[in-house]
Amino acid sequence: MSALQPVRGTHDLLPEDMRRFRQVADTARRAALCFGYQEVATPIFEFTEVFKRTLGDTSDVVTKEMYTFTDKGGETVTLRPEGTAGVARALISGGLTQHLPLKYFYVGPMFRYERPQKGRLRQFHQTGVELLGVKEPQGDVEVIAIGVEFLRRIGAWDRCELELNTLGDSPSRQAYRRVLIDYLNDFRDRLSKDSLDRLEKNPLRVLDSKDENDQKIVADAPLYSDYLSQEAQDFFGRVKSGLDDLGIAYRINPRLVRGLDYYCHTCFEITCPELGAQKTVLAGGRYDGLVGMMGGPETAGVGWASGVERCSMLLKETPPAARPIAIVPLGEAAERKAAQLAGDLRRQDFLVDLGYSGNMGKRMKRANKIEAVVAVILGDDELAKGEAALKVLDTGEQKTVRLNELEAALAAYR
Repeated sequence: MSALQPVRGTHDLLPEDMRRFRQVADTARRAALCFGYQEVATPIFEFTEVFKRTLGDTSDVVTKEMYTFTDKGGETVTLRPEGTAGVARALISGGLTQHLPLKYFYVGPMFRYERPQKGRLRQFHQTGVELLGVKEPQGDVEVIAIGVEFLRRIGAWDRCELELNTLGDSPSRQAYRRVLIDYLNDFRDRLSKDSLDRLEKNPLRVLDSKDENDQKIVADAPLYSDYLSQEAQDFFGRVKSGLDDLGIAYRINPRLVRGLDYYCHTCFEITCPELGAQKTVLAGGRYDGLVGMMGGPETAGVGWASGVERCSMLLKETPPAARPIAIVPLGEAAERKAAQLAGDLRRQDFLVDLGYSGNMGKRMKRANKIEAVVAVILGDDELAKGEAALKVLDTGEQKTVRLNELEAALAAYR
C-alpha cells in the first residue's frame, strides 16, 4: 500500500509552523482590536452564487480556481476563495445594516485551485478586516493603518512598501473604461484569449493579466489617474493627507487596479520584495458597490486581506514553545500525589507535564527533552515530610519546598 500524503497544495501545521501561524494571526487580531474591530467567522462554504456575483464571471478565481461541488441536497456550493463576500452576505442575511457602521476582523482557511508554489497554496489562511457603512476617506486611512500596525508588530513593516492608487468614482470609471477599450481594440490580434474575453465583459481586468505579452501592451495604456472626476481627486487627496498625518509612507502605483465594478476610490497593496514573485502580503480597497450588487442596500465598505502563510515567512524567528513544569514522581504513592498536584497546578494555569512511566533517570531525560523549566521531584521521603524538591533545569540549582507552598514557589515559572 502506498504511503498516504497530503493533497497537493495543502500542508500540515505541526507545532513549530503552528507557533509561527499563531504569532501572525494573533498579532493581526490584537492590532484590529486596538482599532475597535470585533472578530467574526463566516461559513467555510457558501452557495456558489455568493462568489460568482462578487468575483465576476471573467475572473480567474471563478473560471479556474474555485472548489465547487453539488451537495447531497442538489445545491451548488463552493469552498470560500476569499473572505469579503461572506462578510457582505452575512450583513445582508443577518439584517445588520441597521447597526452600521460595523468593524469586523476575521481569520480562517480559504481555498483556490492554483499551481502550488512558495507562498501560494490550495488551502491557505487569511486574516482580514472589513469596515462597513463608512463612506468617508478616513475609513480608508484607518483600514490601511491597521494593516501597517499589524506588519509593524510582526517586525516586517520596515521591509515592506505600501502601493496606493485610486479607482475614482462611477463617472471616472466609465470615462476610463471607454478610453481603455479604444486603446485595447488596437491590439486585439495580440491579446491573450483570456484578455479578449475580458475586453468584452470587463476590460479593466485586462490590466491584471499575468500574460507577458498582455503586460507589454498594458504598460503603455492610458493612465486611470488622467480621467478622474474632481470629486474622486479630492477623495484620494484626503486619503493621502491622512496617511501623511500618520507618518505612513506610500508609493503611488498608477497601474494598480481592481477590475470589478463594485470597487471604487482607494485600492492598495503592501508588498515585501524579499518574498520574490509572491511578494504581496496584504491587499485591499474600497468596495462601496458590493453589498448593493448582492441584493442588499447600498452600503459603503473598505477592507483588506492578508495571507498568514506569507506573513509567517517574514517572521525573523520562530516563537519559542512554552516551557512546562515537569513533575517527576518516584513510587506508587508519589504517582497518586503527583496526579493531584498536576491537576491543582493546571487549574491555576500552570503548564504541567506529567510523564506516564519510567524511573527517575528516564523521567529527568524526558524533562530535559521537552525543555522543562523546572522539575518537581516527589518521592517517598518527600511525601513523608510534606515536601517536594525543585530543580531548575537551566542552572541545576535545587531546593526543597513545602507542598502547601508549591504554587507560590512555582509562580515565577508560570
